[in-house]
Amino acid sequence: MTDLVVSNAAQLATPTEHDALEVIPDGAVAIDDGVVVATGPTDEITRAYPPENAANSIDATGQTILPGFVDPHTHAVFGGTRADEFTAKLEGASYQEILEDGGGILRTVRSTREASRDQLVENLVAQLDVMLAHGTTTAEVKSGYGLDVETELKLLEAIATADERHPIDVVPTFMGAHAVPEGLTADDYVDRVVEEQLPAVAAADLAEFCDVFCEAGVFSVAQSRRVLEAGREAGLAPKVHAEEFERLGGSQLAASLNATSADHLLQATDDDIAALGEAGVTPVLLPGTAFSLGAEYADAAAFEAADVPVAIATDFNPNCYSQSMEFAIDLACNGMRMRPAAAIRSATRTAAAAIDRTNGTGTLCEGAPGDLVVANVDDYQHLPYNFGVSTVRTVVKGGEVVHRE
Repeated sequence: MTDLVVSNAAQLATPTEHDALEVIPDGAVAIDDGVVVATGPTDEITRAYPPENAANSIDATGQTILPGFVDPHTHAVFGGTRADEFTAKLEGASYQEILEDGGGILRTVRSTREASRDQLVENLVAQLDVMLAHGTTTAEVKSGYGLDVETELKLLEAIATADERHPIDVVPTFMGAHAVPEGLTADDYVDRVVEEQLPAVAAADLAEFCDVFCEAGVFSVAQSRRVLEAGREAGLAPKVHAEEFERLGGSQLAASLNATSADHLLQATDDDIAALGEAGVTPVLLPGTAFSLGAEYADAAAFEAADVPVAIATDFNPNCYSQSMEFAIDLACNGMRMRPAAAIRSATRTAAAAIDRTNGTGTLCEGAPGDLVVANVDDYQHLPYNFGVSTVRTVVKGGEVVHRE
């Protein structure tokens, strides 16, 4: 007996190895034992896998089947909020000015240190619920609001617990090098990250990646390299926050280390883009961050011209308070002028590459995880066209319905 058959969709749209999206009119998908066993036209799939013989079936008439969205860059575990800083930004305060006044990341660090592990778990699960309702089935979550051994471990433990409790696959990243704590120099704090935090994280086996905020006024290229090389020695693959406010050299660092991803990239040059492409580093663009800061968007067209596929992500955090990959797709199209097919691929298959999920995650190809979204649109292009609303009606994870409107 097949676990699930979804049929009669106006379209089934999935990235393939060669196409941004393969679109199957009147499409259907069959999932068994948690993985996709077949996709194709409804009459073909339902003959081979009759819905009446399946453990569960969905009639997707008039709707579109898409892979579950993959969010490869979030800071979704933290204490407190910073809604008042939103107003300050609207009144002209810059990100750096807010940080210098004791706000920003360091304010969240104070709130996070005060929060219990259980509070952080509950906060994160609540955020994951919202992500799921908007179609996300796999999400990366970073630590980084602790900036000491005890709190960074507490955050990573909360991420692990939330992963166990929630349908979304949660991918953990250690980001102790997110900011410089008050009273320390950047060099002194890098010593602590390398000598204290990373060994503790490695011993606890709580993270897959090590990330660093390579940015003017935070961590230099040399300091970032030291953290990432130590992270690699501890078994953590490197990721880099690069070229967000200034072109410091984070992209070239990511390329030299063959990092899994380089993220933000608003100030990346053609040379940076070429280096990332040659090194096989996945660029992750974060249109919600530019939107929330009132900044210029990353130049998606430059990556496309260089034939370097990009991922997109929400960058959900207290400074960019959006959990919705639907909104990220909207902004990719309406802000960065990406075509809908490219934006959806960036939110699925390429996003999966940005977190080393190369097992078919982000596709509906045969053998891929049975993660999908049924959206209440009759054409995938309608998803970003109808911006500002959620079109997700059903979310399936591993062949099981985990959300339904």
